[in-house]
Amino acid sequence: MALLTPPGRTRLRPLISPLKTGDTGAGGPEGLNRRGSLRPKDPHGPKKSTVLALVLACATLFTLDQTSALDPARNAFGDLLSPAESAVSTLARPLTSIPDWFDSRDKLRAELATEKAKNADLRAQLRSDQVTKAEVAQLHGLVDSAQSFGRDLVPARVIAYGPAQSFSRTVTLNTGSAAGLSADMTVIDDDGLVGRILRVSRHTATVLLLVDDDSVVGGRVGSSGEVGMVSGTGQIAHDATLDLDLVDQTAAPLKGESVLSWGEGTTTPYVGGIPIGKVTGVYASLQDSSRTVRIKPYVDFGSLDVVGVVVPAGTTGDHGTIGADGSITSSTGSSTGSSTDSGASR
Repeated sequence: MALLTPPGRTRLRPLISPLKTGDTGAGGPEGLNRRGSLRPKDPHGPKKSTVLALVLACATLFTLDQTSALDPARNAFGDLLSPAESAVSTLARPLTSIPDWFDSRDKLRAELATEKAKNADLRAQLRSDQVTKAEVAQLHGLVDSAQSFGRDLVPARVIAYGPAQSFSRTVTLNTGSAAGLSADMTVIDDDGLVGRILRVSRHTATVLLLVDDDSVVGGRVGSSGEVGMVSGTGQIAHDATLDLDLVDQTAAPLKGESVLSWGEGTTTPYVGGIPIGKVTGVYASLQDSSRTVRIKPYVDFGSLDVVGVVVPAGTTGDHGTIGADGSITSSTGSSTGSSTDSGASR
């Protein structure tokens, strides 16, 4: 038995040997620290001498920075790097300003869109104000015409022109039989004679314009009193003209004389005394020795808007009337007084 059992020193050697060699069998190199305990060593950790040197260098630089000893070196170093810093800043400025450029562009686009919307609103408001002022002026002109001619009028608005391919010069009004209108009634505006009503529906009326080829109305030259028949030439633009065939072919009206409508009817087909136009010339025909008087109409047939239809006194309807005394009666029958009173209120 003594030969099979190893001595005590022999049994402890396998246990002590790993401690001397530092081999743990699995965890890598280890050793004994000063206290005799096992502590792994970091082969990549900083040495104590290196850490101490860095601490001393930082303390030295901090101390020198608080004094003026490094000012010459600092100034020389700044002068050396200043051109390089300026060059780098110049080169980098376009790149660093790109985000600001996008932001500025988006902001400018938004501001531009806002200003465009404001301008559009202002233009629309201006057009609306101009239209309103024009309508008021035309209505005042109708009031003056009603007083001047001693006729009751139903105000109406032109809502459509007849198609050119129909070979007739007509317009459509926004009032009809419900306002007391009927065929052959005279239509005027604040400048003069417009035409006569051809047909009506309950809420619209079709007017044959004075410049239509089929339109014929009696005319009287203002100063001489010569009478004749005024016919249209089919022109509707600013250069529209009318022809007056005088009964007395020897008469020669002067250029610039006014021509008024000639008739005895109270409302149909044409009332008398309505301005038609002025004489621009007299032309003689070599074939039959007749004379034709050329007339420039007072009415601008290309821009008709607010007109008045001559109606019998006391006419009521759904559109109101302008009385011969200048009073304005609404569709409910209430009166606003004469134009003098309304003008004073304005």
